[in-house]
Amino acid sequence: MSDFQSINDAINKKAGRKLGPSILVSASLVAIVWFALAYQREIFAGLVGVAVLFGIREIVRAFSARGINISAISLAIGAMGLTYATWNGGASGLAVATAIAIPVLLIQLLSKGPEGFVQSATATVFSLLYLPFLGGCLILLAKPSTGLERVMTFVVLVSCNDTFAYIVGVLFGKHLLAPTISPKKSWEGLIGSLVFTPAGGALAFYFIMDMDWWIGAVVGLMIVFTATCGDLIESAMKRDLQLKDMGSMLPGHGGMLDRLDSVLISAPALWLALELVKRWL
Repeated sequence: MSDFQSINDAINKKAGRKLGPSILVSASLVAIVWFALAYQREIFAGLVGVAVLFGIREIVRAFSARGINISAISLAIGAMGLTYATWNGGASGLAVATAIAIPVLLIQLLSKGPEGFVQSATATVFSLLYLPFLGGCLILLAKPSTGLERVMTFVVLVSCNDTFAYIVGVLFGKHLLAPTISPKKSWEGLIGSLVFTPAGGALAFYFIMDMDWWIGAVVGLMIVFTATCGDLIESAMKRDLQLKDMGSMLPGHGGMLDRLDSVLISAPALWLALELVKRWL
């Protein structure tokens, strides 16, 4: 038992997070997503909206710590509008709602005067696009009748990327991928993702989506790129804002944004890939 504890402590130290709570939280989130999609897909849209609201709370606090003040209430209202418009209007609804929300939020900032306007406006628009807009692509994945299959395939792809980058990186990682941005990421972990994510994608597309396996392998390669970049983007944000984690609500992961980092960038990529496959293959 002590040997197991020693190994676990060594893994936690090298990976920078606790393995046990991380696995438990991930499994719980997958179970909640599956239940929502299997029971009533509208519940999933609501869950995405709630996750975005938690993310907004975290990003507002993070910006505030550096003296960048944006309105959490205004962003939350905009996020709910985007979520509703996406579920009811699809991609067009998401685009139109975003086009309306941006100028409304900028106009709202005028009430605070010109001091710091550019800084606050930039942070506000970034937050709107980063969270409710990109998060809306998760709703686009779930909206069709095959939403359960599409989202669970997405879960397989992102999980394969994160899990095998983590495992291979912990076991063999020696060469840092981006040391100034994310000191825990290694080239060996990336290679693990490049091997196992296309394999997971091939299996998921063949058995879950009932599509050719090679399409899943190609999409898997794309997800390695988008998920890794999403993780690095969020890490760069934390380094710039001088934060270790965006929050602490998810044990083993940090905050909601620490869990959504790879998801937010990968969701629009998978949605676009599936749209292209539907039109051309």
